[in-house]
Amino acid sequence: MPRLSDTMTEGVIAAWHKNVGDTVKKGDLLAEIETDKATMELESYQDGVLLHIGTPRGGKLQVNDLLAIFGKAGEDVSALIAQNTGTANAPAAVQTAPTPAAAPATTASTPAVDVSAMEEVVLMPRLSDTMTEGVIAGWHKKVGDTVKKGEVLADIETDKATMELESYKDGILLYQGAQAGEKILVNDLLCIIGQQGLDIAPIVAALKGGAATASPVQASAPAAQSVTTAPAIAATTPSTTQVVNEGRIFASPLAKKIAKEKGIDLKFVKGTGEHGRITRTDLENYTPGAATSVAQSTSATPSMVASVPAGTVSFVDTTVSQMRKVIAKRLSESLFTAPHFYLTMKINMDAAIKARTLLNETATAKISFNDMIVKATALSLKQHPKVNSSWMGDFIRENHHVNIGIAVAVDEGLLVPVLRYADGLSLTQISGSVKEFAKKAKDKKLQPSDWEGSTFTISNLGMFGIDQFTAIINPPDACILAVGGIAQEPVVKNGQIVPGNVMNVTLSCDHRVVDGATGAAFLQTLKSLLEEPLRMLA
Repeated sequence: MPRLSDTMTEGVIAAWHKNVGDTVKKGDLLAEIETDKATMELESYQDGVLLHIGTPRGGKLQVNDLLAIFGKAGEDVSALIAQNTGTANAPAAVQTAPTPAAAPATTASTPAVDVSAMEEVVLMPRLSDTMTEGVIAGWHKKVGDTVKKGEVLADIETDKATMELESYKDGILLYQGAQAGEKILVNDLLCIIGQQGLDIAPIVAALKGGAATASPVQASAPAAQSVTTAPAIAATTPSTTQVVNEGRIFASPLAKKIAKEKGIDLKFVKGTGEHGRITRTDLENYTPGAATSVAQSTSATPSMVASVPAGTVSFVDTTVSQMRKVIAKRLSESLFTAPHFYLTMKINMDAAIKARTLLNETATAKISFNDMIVKATALSLKQHPKVNSSWMGDFIRENHHVNIGIAVAVDEGLLVPVLRYADGLSLTQISGSVKEFAKKAKDKKLQPSDWEGSTFTISNLGMFGIDQFTAIINPPDACILAVGGIAQEPVVKNGQIVPGNVMNVTLSCDHRVVDGATGAAFLQTLKSLLEEPLRMLA
C-alpha cells in the first residue's frame, strides 16, 4: 500500500479495476484508494499477471502492507503471502503448485527477501493528487545517519511545490534510491531505514531489479562493485560516435544513474534492452567517442547565445519541470474536453479607485484592486451558484461554499492556491491571505491542502499591462475569470463623453455546466458590485 499523501497512514480499497488472473500492463488503472484526503487512482507500475490482492473492495490496509502481487501466470505466491500476512492462503484460480524439481531453481534465481523488513522500506510518496514522480531537492540525512521518527529525511520537488518528507520510524538510513537532483517515480524505492547490519541487497534487488550501492553501513558485495566500478572493456563503438537516440530516451533508472556518474550522454548510447531500452550493460560496454566530447563541449548555454555567428543554428534545451508537465497535461485535458465559451464585459472602475484610496487611509493591510475583485466575485457566486459548480462526469455539483483559486505565477509555471470561504472574509483578510499565498508559492512552501478544493478561479494579468485575455478553465471548476488591467478610455456619463477608468474581464465557461445567460447574469452582478463598491461593505 503506497503512501498517497503526506499524512496517510492507511488506505481503503474503494474499487478494484482488475481481478485476480487478469493481465496488467504498466500504466493500467489497478485500483481506487480512499486516503485521508481524497479517493485516488492507483496505476500499475509494471507488467504482469495479477496473482493476489491483499484485501477486497472496502477493505483497509496500512501503508506498506501487502496490496497486490504481480508475476507470471501459474507462479506460486503462497510463500510471499505467508511472509507478508502470516497466512499461506493463495488464490487457487491462478496459483499452480511448483513441482519439486522446479523448486530449487526458483530458490536459486530469486533472492530470499525477509519481507518483515519491508517496514524499513520508504517508497516515493504521492505528495499531490497529480504527482507521478518526484525530484530529490536535497537530503537532510546521509547514509549511516541515525534517524528519529518525525525528522526530515529529504526535500522532494513535486509538480506543485517542494515539500519536506519526514521519517515515520526510528532507525539508521541504510540506502538512498537517488541523489540530489535525480527523479524517482511514485512508489519507487526512495530509501531504506533499519538497524545496523541489515542486509539490504535483496530488498533493493527485489524492488529495483538491481543491486544495492555500497554504503558505509553495509558490507561490500560483488553486486555493489558491479554498479560502482565498470570493467575495462575495449571500445565497441566507432571513434566518431553517432546520435542514436532522439526525442524521449528509454533507459533503466540504474542506467541513468550510471550515465550521470560517468558523464555519458545517453543520446549516443545504443540500447540492447526491450524496445531499445538502455541498460547497465550497455553503459559498461560503451566508450565515448569524439562526437560525445564535441557534443558536451558545445552544448548551448545562455551566455553563448550572443557570440553565435549569424546564420548559425543555435538553441537551448531545458528539461521540463514536474510542475510544467502537469500544467500541460491538465490544461490540455481541460481545453480539449470541456467546451469553452467566453463572455467579456467592460467595468467602470472609477468608484472602486476612490473607495480603495479611502480604505487604504485606515486599513491595517494595503487593499489591492485584486482583493476587491476577489471579494466582489465571491459575493456574486453566492447569488449565482450555477457558476460556482463543478463538472463531475456523471453529475454536476452545485457548491454552496465559495472557495476561490487565485492563480499565482512562479518561475516554473502557475500555481493556484485556494482562498476558502471567500464570501465570508473581509477585504483585509483577503489581502493578507493572498499575500501569504503568493510568498509561499514563490518559496515553494505550499502544501496540498493549500491548492485543493477550488470551486472557481481568478487569473489576473492586469498588473502586467495586459488589457484583455482568455483563460483555460481549471478543472473541475466550471468557470474561470480572466482580469485585465485598468486603462483610461472614453466613456459616456450623463450623456457626455468623458475619460473613465475601464477594466475588461472575460469569463470562460464550461458549456456542459453553464449557459450563456447564466454567465452573463453573473457578470452583471460582478459589474454592479465593482461599480458601486459600498454594496460589498454592507
